[in-house]
Amino acid sequence: MIRSATVADAPAIGEVHVRSWQATYAGLISADFLAGLSAESRAASWARRIGDGVPVLVTEADGAVVGFASYGPGQLYALYLLPEHWGRGLGRELHDRVVEELPGDRAILWVLATNDRAKAFYLRQGWVDDGEATTETIDGVTLDVVRFSRRLR
Repeated sequence: MIRSATVADAPAIGEVHVRSWQATYAGLISADFLAGLSAESRAASWARRIGDGVPVLVTEADGAVVGFASYGPGQLYALYLLPEHWGRGLGRELHDRVVEELPGDRAILWVLATNDRAKAFYLRQGWVDDGEATTETIDGVTLDVVRFSRRLR
């Protein structure tokens, strides 16, 4: 089941965010950084965003939030699932719902340049690496990211 997130979902979203980062980025980002991630801190951040009206969708399995996606005009900001739910089609379903809801005819997303798993996922979903790259700093860690784009309609 995919639905719009509420502020009450923030703790579960924070947990998904941290656990998925720790699994996804192991070996790609500093182990100390990943170990220091806080689900409570992420939950507070997501509660603020949801409260401010940032579109966030959650996907549930057996009544529990197991993934989320955040997006805005012309951009997919985040899409994460708990690692034990990878490979079951939930990420694709969540992605497809976001694509349906994105306004306009084109969208972008940024992905860690070394995250081959995510890049392969987005390529399968019709995104293309459009050649743009930059660095992004999150909590003092500098990351190289590449931009993907796609037509929406």
